[in-house]
Amino acid sequence: MIVSAIGQGFLWSLLGLGIFMTFRMLNFPDMTTEGSFPLGGAVCVTAITQGIHPLLATCLGVLAGMGAGLVTGLLFTKGKIPVILAGILVMSGLNSVILFVMQTPNLSLLHQPRIQDVFSNMALPPYFDIVFLGIIVLAVIVALLLFFFYTDLGQAYIATGDNEEMARSFGIHTDRMKILGLMLSNGVIALSGALIAQNDGYADVNKGTGVIVIGLASIIIGEVIFGELTLPERLGATIIGSVIYQLLILLVIRLGFDTTYLKIFSSAILAVCLMVPSLKQKLHLNLSPKEARKS
Repeated sequence: MIVSAIGQGFLWSLLGLGIFMTFRMLNFPDMTTEGSFPLGGAVCVTAITQGIHPLLATCLGVLAGMGAGLVTGLLFTKGKIPVILAGILVMSGLNSVILFVMQTPNLSLLHQPRIQDVFSNMALPPYFDIVFLGIIVLAVIVALLLFFFYTDLGQAYIATGDNEEMARSFGIHTDRMKILGLMLSNGVIALSGALIAQNDGYADVNKGTGVIVIGLASIIIGEVIFGELTLPERLGATIIGSVIYQLLILLVIRLGFDTTYLKIFSSAILAVCLMVPSLKQKLHLNLSPKEARKS
């Protein structure tokens, strides 16, 4: 069960990395997440059932997620719709898109090939195929993201999030950076949705409900544990935070709580993590100067 939770944590950490690109780097929440996540799974699973190779089907899911991010970006930058509302509009519309793609509320991958089947001939212990798949995908995605962030385009993207007015004064097209960020973010999120759909063996139109809480929990848990970090370290902390989150959910299940109410436990975990920095600060302020130095 622990190995399974770690594998799930790796796949879900892609969701956290995608949200990190907008929530932390561009400083705005993108509600498109709850639509692009199930969209990636729906497109991928539908493509596989139509005879397309799982790797290509996964790539199609990523492209679908990037398309969703593009629409949100255009509504936000060109339509001047607030980003949260733009994300909600796209998220709502994607519900119909997913139903159109699958032609049913849910679609099974029973007796269909999946991307993790590449490890089937390696005689691995149970659930280790997902762990290996997660490690490989994360290595590729993190390497690509770091390569992008250290290019001129990536630095312009980071500058847009740090100080939009200053970035604009240097001739950076900040609207383009926001559109690019939303596309890349939702592409990574859709990748997570496609891989998790293959791991679960099905795609569902309602699979995106509440996933933004899971992604945010991965980010916040990593930040609470590790504190101030460099950019590469923050990406790593998000991955570790996702694994810890999945282990916490496993603990809740093993304690015998009804899995029907997992969403409230997810929200509670996130709420506690969000309160930790404030509680630390209050505790530090309540200490005497001598005690504070010791702490």
